Amino acid sequence: MGKIIAVANQKGGVGKTTTAINLAASLAALEYKTLLVDADPQANATSGLGFDPATITTSIYECMVEDVKVEDIILQSPNIEFLDLIPSHIDLVGAEVEMIDLPNREEKMREVLKPLKEKYDYIIIDCSPSLGLITVNSLTAADSVVIPVQCEYFALEGLGKLLNTIKIIQSRLNTELAIEGILLTMYDVRLRLSNQVVEEVKTHFQQMVFDTIIPRNVKLSESPSFGIPALLHDAESKGALSYLNLAREIAEKNSVVLAK
Repeated sequence: MGKIIAVANQKGGVGKTTTAINLAASLAALEYKTLLVDADPQANATSGLGFDPATITTSIYECMVEDVKVEDIILQSPNIEFLDLIPSHIDLVGAEVEMIDLPNREEKMREVLKPLKEKYDYIIIDCSPSLGLITVNSLTAADSVVIPVQCEYFALEGLGKLLNTIKIIQSRLNTELAIEGILLTMYDVRLRLSNQVVEEVKTHFQQMVFDTIIPRNVKLSESPSFGIPALLHDAESKGALSYLNLAREIAEKNSVVLAK
């Protein structure tokens, strides 16, 4: 039985999609059968794996709203073995309105992903930067959540709101939802502020914070424009190596058996 991990933070610009793409790619590089689910209407995770969202005709939107069979829309990564994608599309913006009158509307994503848990070691969901219905769906479907937090002045802004939303979902929709960890991103060792944020977050959240810290890295910023994860853009870059370390940290924590 695989594990579903949502990557969520309603605050934009924290490295959420970068984390989803590179964590999924790194788990696949470690030979865990991995599925990346793009649950963001911006479809950046889709383009970040080399697919053009403009050519996507069937996406997670159709699975949630029109009951399209999820197995029919899975795309295989052209560059990384063990990595598949459920793409997104701008139409996902309308899903929140269309789902509002549906019964069990918060559980549509869970229903879509349920048959896939037996087929993958890890399913990584890239959530949209909001606390709307699609993100609630993602957290309801997930076993745990990774929360990226940037090493900048407003690092803790909104984090309390997200943690409160997670508590509500735990109490009402998904009692099994756990916090996989808080991931510090965009760390610049040269800046006193970055070090202060690291210290503050670790003081507040202690064991909830991953040992791995993701640095500011040019290769991480460049790789989406090539439609590949950082691991393929420059495997020796600090960014790529950091996400490999994160994947190892998560795999060690969960002890999932390698897909063969």
